Amino acid sequence: MPSIFTKIINGEIPCYRIAEDEHFFAFLDINPNAQGHTLCVPKKEVDRLLDLDKETYMGLMAFSRRVGLAIEKAIDCERVGMTVIGLEVPHVHVHLIPLHSMANATFQHKVELTEEEFVSTAEKIKAAFK
Repeated sequence: MPSIFTKIINGEIPCYRIAEDEHFFAFLDINPNAQGHTLCVPKKEVDRLLDLDKETYMGLMAFSRRVGLAIEKAIDCERVGMTVIGLEVPHVHVHLIPLHSMANATFQHKVELTEEEFVSTAEKIKAAFK
């Protein structure tokens, strides 16, 4: 059965898309730690980060870097943090989180955004990505 991220990539579930290329996809986390919290995933569904082949692993890191640089341009923050945990969804995903304090990195403090805030945030990051 496809993961929720595969369904998002395939357009079966809507998302706030940030960037995409032939192998990778980035979209806003709908339960964000901070405004601009973005997920980067390989289009190839693999459960564990270290099970990725070397080319996909390195490609995901390079893609995530490009998205992270766009987040830094678009979102006011001290820095962009990166984490890979992978326990909630069995599909490799990199969290890129705009950090204002360590609380943003703990996954225990979430922010609520309106539809308009999600849309405007996605547009800002997309514009910076180009």
